[in-house]
Amino acid sequence: MELFANQVLAGIATGAIYACMALAVVMIYQAIDHLNFAQGEMAMFSTFVSWQLMQWGVPYWGAFVLTVAFSFAAGIAIERLLFKPLAKAPILTNVAGFIALYAIINSVAGLIWDFTIKQYPTPFGSSPFLGSQLISTHQAGMIGITLLMLLLLFFFFRFTRVGLAMRAAASVPESARLVGINTSWMIALGWGMAAAIGSIAGMMIAPVVFLEPNMMLGVLIYGFAAAVLGGLTSPFGAVMGGFLVGIFENLVGTYIPGVGNELKLPIALALIIVVLVVKPAGLFGRAIVKRV
Repeated sequence: MELFANQVLAGIATGAIYACMALAVVMIYQAIDHLNFAQGEMAMFSTFVSWQLMQWGVPYWGAFVLTVAFSFAAGIAIERLLFKPLAKAPILTNVAGFIALYAIINSVAGLIWDFTIKQYPTPFGSSPFLGSQLISTHQAGMIGITLLMLLLLFFFFRFTRVGLAMRAAASVPESARLVGINTSWMIALGWGMAAAIGSIAGMMIAPVVFLEPNMMLGVLIYGFAAAVLGGLTSPFGAVMGGFLVGIFENLVGTYIPGVGNELKLPIALALIIVVLVVKPAGLFGRAIVKRV
């Protein structure tokens, strides 16, 4: 039981990484009804921006706030310039756009900051949390930041006019337009919020995986797995899915012989397939019914 409890605790610490990314994935999905394959690269680029600001002498939390603001504006700009013209294009056209954006951001980051691994600071320290060797103060801080973002999103979407308008624009765009909601700008705000949340995820993840242009590839796949498991329509489900994927990954690696680090990523991909077959809406998501 002690081994089991230790692995669950370690899984929660790992799952916080996936939960951060899954939250950004769900935000953009709710805005445009597609998965953004460049979400990880957008988060990576924002993290490099924060690192550069700190290299110029800006304090950590100052760089944090400036980076979140930059990411929010960049997300809106990307939607207005690149994806608004593709609003009525086929899904495959949008997918091609996401892949192109992925390649462009990755290459530009490599060109500016090169592909060498860089150390990224943490504001929480890296000592054992409450004396436990399984979770560090940074991982505990990351869990706290993730839960705080989830709480803020809950209040935003439940109690603010803009949040309610965004929900209406995503769920029933035709009816939302009839009552005067500018659904086009609601989509742009969704892009901005997803980019801002992704930047926070990148800044929380970088001290764990180190900073380099390809740092988010594996994390994004785990984030997709967490979002699919929890439900692409539920921010709460995305966060819970992240923690569950982390716990599941650790328990499988501990109790199933032959499962090492090489098989952890295929496990995440297999989990996506199983959930899509058994419960397409996810554990906490709602089934979408369309009138025909």
